[in-house]
Amino acid sequence: MTTIKTKSFSELTTKELFEIYKLRVAVFVVEQKCPYQEVDDDDLTAYHLTFKNDAGELMAYLRLIPEENQTIVRIGRVIVAQAFRKRGLAKQLLQTGLDESIRLMPNVNKFVLAGQAYLKDFYHSFGFHDVSDVYLEDDIPHIDMEKEVSLHG
Repeated sequence: MTTIKTKSFSELTTKELFEIYKLRVAVFVVEQKCPYQEVDDDDLTAYHLTFKNDAGELMAYLRLIPEENQTIVRIGRVIVAQAFRKRGLAKQLLQTGLDESIRLMPNVNKFVLAGQAYLKDFYHSFGFHDVSDVYLEDDIPHIDMEKEVSLHG
């Protein structure tokens, strides 16, 4: 059983925030050997989507950042903890993120993200399309993508 929660920054408990930052740093800074300022001001305005298992372990996370009066949602920090990969959680996580965006921000008409280039096909499978060439961000190849919101999500 997976517990899925979406919370604003002010709704997060200090323990939840600690778990989120611990996971993000473990993967994006340590595992990917990429020293950068992982915690940023976007956390303050984002909705934080967490997937936990029955034992209360944080398995997956992403953040939804409202922009342009909540007509655009920037998706970021899409992550599945190493111990929980290869179980289809990333697909469930992203689909839940898209659905939650529409629920929380009914005027959203576009999703945007800067994804790691090797995950391009994953994002394309959700209807995202490339809007930039591949570029280096913190020495990791990324690509900007967009997805228009349709009546069917």
